[in-house]
Amino acid sequence: MSLSSAFVLIDAATHDLKGFDCGKPSLNDYLSRFAVRNSSLGLSRTWVLTELVAQGKAPVAAYFTLASSTVTRELLPSQPKSLPAYPVPVVLLARLGVSLTQQGRQLGAKTLVQALRTALELTDSGLPALGVVLDVLDEAALKFYQHMGLFTPLTDQPMRLFVPMSTLRQL
Repeated sequence: MSLSSAFVLIDAATHDLKGFDCGKPSLNDYLSRFAVRNSSLGLSRTWVLTELVAQGKAPVAAYFTLASSTVTRELLPSQPKSLPAYPVPVVLLARLGVSLTQQGRQLGAKTLVQALRTALELTDSGLPALGVVLDVLDEAALKFYQHMGLFTPLTDQPMRLFVPMSTLRQL
């Protein structure tokens, strides 16, 4: 099945959210039950890449969710003394999922790259953020993120990863 050319903001009227299955119930449930509501409340934004269909709602091939968050200086892998003592803003990569029908086609890497580009664009548009933080769902996801070679674990939290915006600007 062919995919749309770009990630777009989620729209329950045109995207089939309930049919999404990435093999991780928590990610499936989030997309079908909470993504639209959280977006309307201003808590997060979810972008989807869909399969092309002639009619009806488009099946979601992949998605990612971004939100604002903070992290304390002490948890950062490197602790620049120029940072304030209070928590600093970051973009949280809250969710990332790829449909089982699309796995094994490098769509996970493409989705991650798009999520990081979007985070950088948001920062360049005025959203203050030192970097991107994500909470790894499981060991398989940890291997995926480690394979990408961008992320560093936060101090004493090996399943919470960080990449500075300065690194993303170099990509």
